[in-house]
Amino acid sequence: MGSRRLAKISLAVAIVVLVVSLTGFVITLVLNIFVLDRYKAYGEVPVPGTASLDLPAGAVAVSLHTTVIGGTHGVGLPVPPLGIWINPPDGVTQPVVTESTGSTTTINNEAHVRVWMVQVPADATYEITTDGQVDGFINPRLAFGYRSSSGHLVWVFVAMSVVGLIDVALSVLWMARARRTVAAQRYLAPRADRR
Repeated sequence: MGSRRLAKISLAVAIVVLVVSLTGFVITLVLNIFVLDRYKAYGEVPVPGTASLDLPAGAVAVSLHTTVIGGTHGVGLPVPPLGIWINPPDGVTQPVVTESTGSTTTINNEAHVRVWMVQVPADATYEITTDGQVDGFINPRLAFGYRSSSGHLVWVFVAMSVVGLIDVALSVLWMARARRTVAAQRYLAPRADRR
């Protein structure tokens, strides 16, 4: 099999990898935003306000959720000064709250942005009190849910696309070199016949 044919096969494979990686990236991104992101799976608490929520043991994401008029214009939802107090039931240790600001997701004039991650020690009903400077927000509340477990897949497809791009570049160089070699052989062959 000639070098030029191998270069063409390599280019075809690289193009397939690029198409698959870009398609996978878009599908995974859309699924993470619209299907797999359960930012309010366990309930919401108005800001300011108090509510009792059943929280599972483990990591729980806390997001600021509000209605926006006209979207966020690509700037993201500003996070005002907020306060949260989680009162565990008797015999359960206090959950650990860690600041963890995420990116803004806006769907149909509803925007949410992760503010905290809470490490809940045990499945139980917790009394949650919220407070904050939310005068400029429409129906602000803190949503309790979880992050998508397949967020890493986006990076897998990004890595695949980088590999595909490198393979395309190398295949094009390989084809150009093979083409020059064939052209040089054709050019030199008639001269050798003359002698």
